[in-house]
Amino acid sequence: MKHLLFIFVAVSSMLAQISTPLPKPGQPENAAPAQHAAAPEDPASAKQARAVLDQMIAALGGTAYLNVQDMEQKGRFYSFDHNGEATGSGAPFVRYWKWPDRDRMEMWRQRNWIVVYNGNDGNETTFHGTRRIDPKDLKAYLERRSYSLDMVTREWLKQPGVALYYDGRTMSEQKSADQVSLILPDHRGITLYIDANTHLPLRKSYTVRDPETQERVEEVETYDNYRPIQGIQTPTTITRYENNVMAAQRFISTVTYNTGVADSKFDLTHASK
Repeated sequence: MKHLLFIFVAVSSMLAQISTPLPKPGQPENAAPAQHAAAPEDPASAKQARAVLDQMIAALGGTAYLNVQDMEQKGRFYSFDHNGEATGSGAPFVRYWKWPDRDRMEMWRQRNWIVVYNGNDGNETTFHGTRRIDPKDLKAYLERRSYSLDMVTREWLKQPGVALYYDGRTMSEQKSADQVSLILPDHRGITLYIDANTHLPLRKSYTVRDPETQERVEEVETYDNYRPIQGIQTPTTITRYENNVMAAQRFISTVTYNTGVADSKFDLTHASK
């Protein structure tokens, strides 16, 4: 179940099926994630950060990107162990997503492993039947959803009191990037690395606490192989890391937006529909 949660993220991605996992992308150079928790927001820095974020949203598709209401996605995912080694040859999946908080993943060729999230609840269906998702796994998924690019662009930027910081020019995924940090009033923070030429997001990072050990865990997600789909620039390769160790990777072959995905797809009492 833990590996399954690695493949969810609220950011959409699409088009370009690849049969083997990619090597780990390059780490950002010359700049670590900025620490701003106690630093007052500088008006000039905030203005520049806002301009970079506006460019990013426009590059992603502007209004078309912000108005995506649902998505159907097909591709292949890979899970990795704690050493960053692939745990298998990958598996096909079909994903249905509906803004803001509904998500469904159907896995394997028979699509007989189904995980559904609706609001703050979720369940899993296998040949053993349907059961509630373990509370620890559910908490991990909900945490990742709260840091998704969709949430950042649609919710974080609208919140009163959100602090923005332009951290300067750096290198990320072997590309020149603008580094921007956002801090919410509740002290949650995220750092985005945005391609200085295309203005598309390359990488996001944030830090959380392990609920058992209370140790800090850096969560990183990278985005590559963008394709224009229905007016939206869509990353078709998404890779996730925990403390610099690859945890999961998705390759997206097809995607469609705003087709009116049925609410019944997310009915927790009929997950096998």
